[in-house]
Amino acid sequence: MKHYLDFIHTKSIKKAKIFSFLKCNEFEAKILQFMAKALLEGEIDFVVHNLLYKSLIETQEDSKIKASEKTLSFLPHIRNLIELGWISQSSFLQPKITDITLLELYNDNVCLSHAFLKLLEDGTLNVDLPEITPYEDHLEYLKDRFSHIELLHKMSGLKFSQKLDSPSFSRANYRLKLLEETIQARLKLTKKDISIIKFIKEQHLEPKEQIIFFALLKEEYSSSDENLRDMNALLELISLDEYDKIKHRSLLDENSNLVQKGLIDYDELLNPFGGISRTFFIPDEILQNIIHPNKKKKRNKISLHSLIKNQDIFELVEPKYNMNEIILHQNTREILNNLLAQVNSNVVHLLHLWGIKDKKKGIDAKILLYGAPGSGKTITALALAKSLKKQVLSFDCSKILSMYIGESEKNVRRIFDSYNEICKSIKNEPILLLDEADQFLSTRSSSGNSADKMHNQMQNIFLEQIERFDGILIATTNLLENFDTAFSRRFNYKIEFKRPNKEQREALWLKYLPQNAEFSVDSKENLAKTLAEYDLSGGQIALVIKNTAYKVATKKDTIFTQDDFITQIKAELSGNFDNNKPMGFRA
Repeated sequence: MKHYLDFIHTKSIKKAKIFSFLKCNEFEAKILQFMAKALLEGEIDFVVHNLLYKSLIETQEDSKIKASEKTLSFLPHIRNLIELGWISQSSFLQPKITDITLLELYNDNVCLSHAFLKLLEDGTLNVDLPEITPYEDHLEYLKDRFSHIELLHKMSGLKFSQKLDSPSFSRANYRLKLLEETIQARLKLTKKDISIIKFIKEQHLEPKEQIIFFALLKEEYSSSDENLRDMNALLELISLDEYDKIKHRSLLDENSNLVQKGLIDYDELLNPFGGISRTFFIPDEILQNIIHPNKKKKRNKISLHSLIKNQDIFELVEPKYNMNEIILHQNTREILNNLLAQVNSNVVHLLHLWGIKDKKKGIDAKILLYGAPGSGKTITALALAKSLKKQVLSFDCSKILSMYIGESEKNVRRIFDSYNEICKSIKNEPILLLDEADQFLSTRSSSGNSADKMHNQMQNIFLEQIERFDGILIATTNLLENFDTAFSRRFNYKIEFKRPNKEQREALWLKYLPQNAEFSVDSKENLAKTLAEYDLSGGQIALVIKNTAYKVATKKDTIFTQDDFITQIKAELSGNFDNNKPMGFRA
């Protein structure tokens, strides 16, 4: 600690042994000396105006009144010490120093930086050259490459908080170049066949592509909390400024060399602001090739379309609408928005960090949508899928019953077993939609007849499969009574769908009325307002418009009139036998 003691005891600060490294003026060095002395008394954090006040009293022998008045004019010295990297702001979220006004600094907390404390210990900014030896195995090489990534990550933070010619940044840059030279020198001496080096050469990766690849590989090996999987974090490793980041985005898009070769891949998650964030990873096949280069390769992933083609269980449904296009009750929309907020990239990262979720697993959510027929449950399920950038495997639960005893139980297991097998063969796991799941969710019977026992057994298997399910499962049901509470506990989210009110019916009419057709009324708005008086569900409105269009298309004068719609409305209402379920429309 001789350099530290020399610095705090030197009366003429310019004579301190480390002064030449500081690149600051005498008063700024005195501020650092004052803070360094305070370390002995256990003082670490300083409010800027108190720090300046005490420094002026001690260094310039000003009166208390004079020192207090001068603190504002001396704020640029604090900013300069932050830019040089000798002191740091103590706040958890540190904005860029260029974005901070001097008055914001006045009441901010600062402390001596790690770089300055290191200088006090070592007495120099220089780094000793490590011994140059050949690499013995791929782990030695990866250790150096990961150290290289750590330095780049550190420098990406310094670029925006300090001057590029600051001693702290210069020291980090010097260490970076030294490490790069060391890696190249060790590679020249290496005679052994190192698998990862061979792999990189075979892929013909450019230097910046190598940085991205090794950054993601570091995340896979270390499971660190640096979150280098995020697109912005990766771009900052290879960019000097914001313009550079924009220019380098092409290295991470779907047409990039890394993605096209399958060396990296990404998930798209909804962020809190409604946009889509990309988080990158190295596919298991590539990772296993690096860790076990002699192991037999896995078969390539295939498309969901080709997997579905030769089976008779699921229907592949492509969502047409996103959540913004669905007309819902406000309370229902708020619940759905909260659900989407739970799967943004920041939340997923925290769950990985806390050990709640496996890093390899995607989103887990079991969602029950219940309510009256035609209230929009299925179309909302599909809109959720589109918002999450996922495809949907739909199963019509009415198909599950079998005339053969024991077959229904087998069919329940078959649904989930088939889904799991499909997920093993594709990258982006689809959503499993169990449509019209009423029979699964009803209260189990206590009677002793064989039919009820079989039905109860089927429900027990269904409960077990939901409990073990990983991924996103959405079940829809019209069941409003006799709901089994055992099923209720298995669903993370239970969302009720009500029949639309008059305002929502008006919006639904406006949405579904034919776009390129002629109307006899003065405006669609007035027509929608009139038709909204009839108490129809969203499904019924869509069906009435469809039936009306078929009728008008056969007329000589193909103009839609108000009476055309009212005729079909009355036909729909009179044919609605249970006064609830619409004909020809699935909820």
